[in-house]
Amino acid sequence: MKNWQKLKQDPSRIEYLRVREWVLDAIRIFFKQQQFLEIETPLLVHSPDTEPNIAVFKTQLEMFDGSVRDGYLTTSPEFSLKKMLAAGVGNCFQICKAFRNGEVGSTRHNPEFTILEWYRVNADYTAVMKDCEELLLFMLRYIDDRRTKQDRIALGEPESQATVLKFQGKEFDLSSGWERISVVESFAKYAQIDEVTLLSDEGLKEAGRKKGYQVTAQTSHQEIFDQIFMNEIEHQLGSTRPTIIYEYLASQAALARKKPADPRFAERFEFYISGLELGNAFSELTEWEEQEQRLYNDMEERKNTAKPTYEIDHDFVSAVKSGFPSSGGIAVGVDRLVMLMSDAPSIVDTLALPATDLWDL
Repeated sequence: MKNWQKLKQDPSRIEYLRVREWVLDAIRIFFKQQQFLEIETPLLVHSPDTEPNIAVFKTQLEMFDGSVRDGYLTTSPEFSLKKMLAAGVGNCFQICKAFRNGEVGSTRHNPEFTILEWYRVNADYTAVMKDCEELLLFMLRYIDDRRTKQDRIALGEPESQATVLKFQGKEFDLSSGWERISVVESFAKYAQIDEVTLLSDEGLKEAGRKKGYQVTAQTSHQEIFDQIFMNEIEHQLGSTRPTIIYEYLASQAALARKKPADPRFAERFEFYISGLELGNAFSELTEWEEQEQRLYNDMEERKNTAKPTYEIDHDFVSAVKSGFPSSGGIAVGVDRLVMLMSDAPSIVDTLALPATDLWDL
């Protein structure tokens, strides 16, 4: 049954869409109260994210003279927003659509999804951790007010003092003081793998073999890491309150700055509720040469794993080279926030017309 048919048959399901509206309202109120600039950047780009595991949507831009150029639907507004940071806009945020191929058939994915990104200048990833705590508590209280006083539109601080999110029969405390656990600590606690083993290619492979994972000579450290993390750790994060898991390995830094005091690790975190990853954050990398090299490294890895390759965003590198402010930033999945705040069992329930409806999947 298509989603519109479900809504027609059961009007109570419209509440999911109403909560989506409230989530978007709360995000905008929260950041505009702090004088963040809301920016719109293009959804059609010349060079998308180079992250090795992301599958992109490719299209073509037709010129007036009949020539064509490759184009892509953006997987994230990150590169575009960082160009604005280099331009000097200061604290900023964006809510937009993003597109990632191959993400159909899951309760947690849709190939077209809504993403929130924000960047705080003169800050690092610890400041963004605080933002996350404050934003979700604000959102919970804003929605609690809307449910009880729908005739009043709150433009300021919510009146509600709610701190507990109820999701799928469980309660999660969103008040300040979220759990914080490092990647090293999480592997020791949940997978009984110590730091030395975790940081060693052969050590982690051997640990994986002992645990019964499929390991060959070609299996990479990252592949073993992912198998152990997804099977033994991820579902345990955020079991009673949100969990911030931080300091990923330097090899997993993506666009994050390495930790100055211990460059084996990156100033990167993700946060979880009920085993659901909600956001990925960094202290942003500001060295343009390292930034450029990482993009090329990603593209080489895409080539080695038979993923489509494309030109890196040289304009982004030029923007970083021109002078990039010290900052912390994060990408958050808005559909997943709606899923949590509306107590929906699947992301599909939070979307007016999910991909599964459009293609009869």
